[in-house]
Amino acid sequence: MTNEADIEAKFWKALRSDMTLMLGLDGVDKEHTHPMTAQLDGDKAGPFYFFTTKDTQLVRAMGQRHDAFATFAAKGHDLFASLHGELVLDNNRATIDRLWNRFVAAWYPGGKDDPNLQLLRFDPQLGQIWLNENQLFAGIKLLLGRDPKKDYKDKTAEVRLTH
Repeated sequence: MTNEADIEAKFWKALRSDMTLMLGLDGVDKEHTHPMTAQLDGDKAGPFYFFTTKDTQLVRAMGQRHDAFATFAAKGHDLFASLHGELVLDNNRATIDRLWNRFVAAWYPGGKDDPNLQLLRFDPQLGQIWLNENQLFAGIKLLLGRDPKKDYKDKTAEVRLTH
């Protein structure tokens, strides 16, 4: 049996591994999402960050802060998540210095002092996480005429992500 804390821990592990999710603003641009690479601050769960530019549609539409949502699918499709929280402009230089790496640097010719650089902080508050660990076995059981739904019992969690 999987409990909600285990499911949440699997989410953070998968996000640290994959890092790409789809990010959108509540009630803006027909709630379209944009692929973004999350930067996690150390080993802790909690806010995650995105490097972007000030002239993106997302930044122009959000003001200083905005309710936002993100969706995530792990590479192996064994975990999915839908997150809701607040997206905030956050150009704290200490945070930029801590999160800066060669992959981020490749996008910003002016480096950390690029005038168009914008750091966003996503403060997740609520999330729903689904584990899909039994996908192959569920398909086989379905082909054999068995009901696969019981394999997915206890594989979802609604979690409060504020830490």
